[in-house]
Amino acid sequence: MARRANSVFGIDLGKHIFKGVLLQRKADERFVLTSYASREVPDELTTPEDLAQQLKLLLKDLGGSAKACAIAVSDPESLLRIIEQPNTPIDLLRNALRLNGLMVLNQECKDFVLDCAPISGNGTNGAAIGTSETLAQDGAAKTKYLVGGMLRPTVKQISEACSKSRVSADILQLAPVCSFNAFEFAYPETFAKDAFLLLDMGHLQSTVMIGSKKDLVLVRSIDYGGKALTQALTADGALDANAARVMMQQGDAGMTEICRTSLSRLATEVRNSIGFFEGQHEQSIHRIFVSGGLARTETILQTLSDELGLPCEIWDPLETCEVALPPAKRQALPSEFVSLNVACGAAFEYLRN
Repeated sequence: MARRANSVFGIDLGKHIFKGVLLQRKADERFVLTSYASREVPDELTTPEDLAQQLKLLLKDLGGSAKACAIAVSDPESLLRIIEQPNTPIDLLRNALRLNGLMVLNQECKDFVLDCAPISGNGTNGAAIGTSETLAQDGAAKTKYLVGGMLRPTVKQISEACSKSRVSADILQLAPVCSFNAFEFAYPETFAKDAFLLLDMGHLQSTVMIGSKKDLVLVRSIDYGGKALTQALTADGALDANAARVMMQQGDAGMTEICRTSLSRLATEVRNSIGFFEGQHEQSIHRIFVSGGLARTETILQTLSDELGLPCEIWDPLETCEVALPPAKRQALPSEFVSLNVACGAAFEYLRN
């Protein structure tokens, strides 16, 4: 196996904004951020050429050079499930999912490129082979597996776009897995000892992930994101989006109430997820770690905190990283890191394996 490079581009292919980081490894657990960038992209990138053009522009904004690239994909049509099965070799389980998805997942999987891994208690959820076993009621040993899949046309488009951009996609992962891995690296003590909830608010959907003492316990997608909130604040385009955001940030009472009403949909689903987890485990969620572009706005964080009765706070995926940035990018980083969790997670996964 070829030795892995010591520098990598971590790329988050979001549905509205592409994000990227350039990380270097100086020692086994010493990583340095040397660049980051984000770029708004068209809603529909229908061809590999369109995607390649946006990738080239993002890499140009990033600057620098790296010998590797790790890509994460945010896609509402992707598949991400936790299943429990008798201990099974990965190759056999992968084939079973592909050939008989209806029986294993209650979903046909032939149109997906699939992968799976045991959910382990050593902080390698969905990233490496582990040995986390539970005992079923009948006494038979079973293992929990994380199953992920992307539609074949999506994988093909990304592969062709990377070729046209002269980028080697060394890792291709789903965005929620990358976010979970980034949290492990940034907050190792919380990850190892506590129960925690990660809420990543994207453009089209939001993702809830609940972890407990290194294990991923629950993952689900919620059909609510920045686009839905923007439509509510602008009355479907009657008001300029930037003006609406400024009014909300300035504490306009009308905008604050619209924000609260819109976010109540998301809060209800998050509350249901917490209730399900706490009903199944003898643990409680005490705070919520929020990421994504919406988390930049204090009104949104406060509204969610009020609705859920729990503190909602942003988390920094670069908490344990060193920073070596030009002055302008260093100054802007405090308002940007909240959206870099997925890109960082992809890069961490490459560098630490």
